[in-house]
Amino acid sequence: MSGEWRPGEVDLLVRSLAPKALAALLRRGEDFATAEDAVQDAIVEALRVWPERPPRDPQAWLIAVSQRRLIDARRSESARHRREAAVADEPAQGPTELGDDTLLLLFCCCHPDLSPASQIALTLRAVGGLTTSDIADAFFVPEATMAQRISRAKRTVRDRQFTEPGDLAVVLRVVSLVYHAGHGRRNDLASEAIRLARQLTLATPEPEARGLLALLLLQHSRLPARSDAQGRFVPLDEQDRSVWDTNEIAEGIDVLQRALAEDRHGRYQMLAAIAALHADATTSADTDWPQILEWYDDLVALTTEPDAAVVLNRAVAVGHVRGAAAGLAETDRVSAVLGEQQQWYAVRAYLFEMAGDFASAGDAYAAAAARTTRVAERDHLVRRAARARARLRHQPAD
Repeated sequence: MSGEWRPGEVDLLVRSLAPKALAALLRRGEDFATAEDAVQDAIVEALRVWPERPPRDPQAWLIAVSQRRLIDARRSESARHRREAAVADEPAQGPTELGDDTLLLLFCCCHPDLSPASQIALTLRAVGGLTTSDIADAFFVPEATMAQRISRAKRTVRDRQFTEPGDLAVVLRVVSLVYHAGHGRRNDLASEAIRLARQLTLATPEPEARGLLALLLLQHSRLPARSDAQGRFVPLDEQDRSVWDTNEIAEGIDVLQRALAEDRHGRYQMLAAIAALHADATTSADTDWPQILEWYDDLVALTTEPDAAVVLNRAVAVGHVRGAAAGLAETDRVSAVLGEQQQWYAVRAYLFEMAGDFASAGDAYAAAAARTTRVAERDHLVRRAARARARLRHQPAD
């Protein structure tokens, strides 16, 4: 390739190719930590050399230089001191390795020996291409803390061989956690999770991968309506649906329909189907609650252990279909397990408000507010408690 590249173009290209280079080294039997260090060294070299001397095959260049760094590291520790001084010649062009790079890297980063926090951090570093500084900024921790977390994660997976198929369910869970951990933060990890989910659908034909992508798209479509002009949280039933992203909704529904057509329904497809029914309603009053309840019934049947979010959201659906008293009875049934959770009190408050029991609603909203550490969520619950108590004062006496 002739000509020169601008630094910004190099940054974008290196970010897209780095996971492929790392995957190529892993397929050759290198351990994760050593391979990742070698790729990082090659990235530094690429950012320095490529703007003036673009390689003919950037991916082959990055793989070859990464491999060279591995060889140098094995020969002598002094290679560390030679890296900065040595100017790498463009490597001989060879065939670019093909394979499900994203899937391989996600399985590596989602190793069961890692904690969820470490799985997320390593995924964002190796697959997402984010720097340690970017990841630390997104999670509001010092860069040194995040660097230690990533280093511990790499040591944990050191010497592991990744030749056997991994657990797709773990990978899907981690991508989902990336989305929810980064939703609306300064570094939009939610968009990064959607990008990872897109890549995952290209790497595996499993319909649950498409189900997750559909779910994230449908959830993300509501982001513009989740806060008002003052930055206050707005719940789904009060959102201005005219500002929902119709392109993301259309794409999410299309992806979901293709997944459901395979008739192998799983958790993420079911959650996406529920999100699609909410997206399809012009107003909150138009929501197809009976069909939503059917999907929640299927979800409960699918889950071997109680899922707090599913059980409580199902109680809301029961309230809309069979009446608030029936929904409250569902929350009573799981009180022994979920009774001290913030979401349990919030759902109870919502159902009490539906029933016209504003005194109980106010108390339950206040209890929910006391159990959350999220400022925007707590402020919303406090406002709901105040509104319920105000309605109680204006309620006509019997």
